[in-house]
Amino acid sequence: MAGVLSGFAVIAVVVGVGYVLGRRGTLGEQGGEVLTRLAFTLAGPALLFTTLARADLSVVFSSRLLVTALSTAAVGAVFVAAGVVRRWGVGRTTIGALCSGYVNSGNLGIPIAAYVLGDASLVAPVLLFQVVLVTPVALTVLDLSGAGGKGTVWRRLLTPLRNPIAVGSLAGVVVSAAGRPLPGPLMNPLTVIGDMSVPAALLAFGMSLHGNPVPGRGPDSRLVLLSVALKSLGQPLVAWILAKAAFGLHGPALLGVVVTAALPGAQNLFTYASRYRVAESLARESVLLSTVVSVPVLVGVAAVLG
Repeated sequence: MAGVLSGFAVIAVVVGVGYVLGRRGTLGEQGGEVLTRLAFTLAGPALLFTTLARADLSVVFSSRLLVTALSTAAVGAVFVAAGVVRRWGVGRTTIGALCSGYVNSGNLGIPIAAYVLGDASLVAPVLLFQVVLVTPVALTVLDLSGAGGKGTVWRRLLTPLRNPIAVGSLAGVVVSAAGRPLPGPLMNPLTVIGDMSVPAALLAFGMSLHGNPVPGRGPDSRLVLLSVALKSLGQPLVAWILAKAAFGLHGPALLGVVVTAALPGAQNLFTYASRYRVAESLARESVLLSTVVSVPVLVGVAAVLG
């Protein structure tokens, strides 16, 4: 339980600091937006590049990744179907689908994997899947929908090659696949820049909480509650069924995929929503509420399957 509690404690403290900064106006009116841009355009891509450049790409072909991919697709499809029926729009539906299945595999997933599962590398398949496939696809959808600005058809079709998050991820995969790591003088500065990503995103997230309604009571309350239910309950349930019935996983392997699926929504989803100026309240409230709900869920999963 120490890994679960320590991971949440770190997030809570940094987000709390961001809230205080926002309430006091320490960084000015544009402080949160500057931190968001820093995380999206520079620090985030650097973090993804350095992480993936050092990763073992063989984990992509593991059964655990298939469980993660299928459970993510399942809950995302439910939200998309609801969005189509209710006509929530492409931008809101895309952000909501991400909130329903995109887990916090970095600053929360790593410590929980290390202390609860005994191996921090177990979150690597999820990280690779999300940053190599889910993120580029989702951000491309937002760009093509017009959320990222308008342009020619050709220019918008090439949006994955212009998106800093996608470029950083794909470049890291290329370096890893080539098997020729970058020398220290090149990698070390990128590592330092990448280390700013999580703190910047968490601080910006905390600053955004000042002056906003309690999660689940704002204008997107129905979308928030649906995404949190899918993220905190639906995804781990689907992962458990798939892992046990379809892939025959048991013991530590079963615990690993269910714990991973039960992780809350990632804070960088708010960064994406802010960058595209779409469904910001949905992303903010969903991430915050899923983080709170995931505490008892993770403790329960660890107790039952551990």
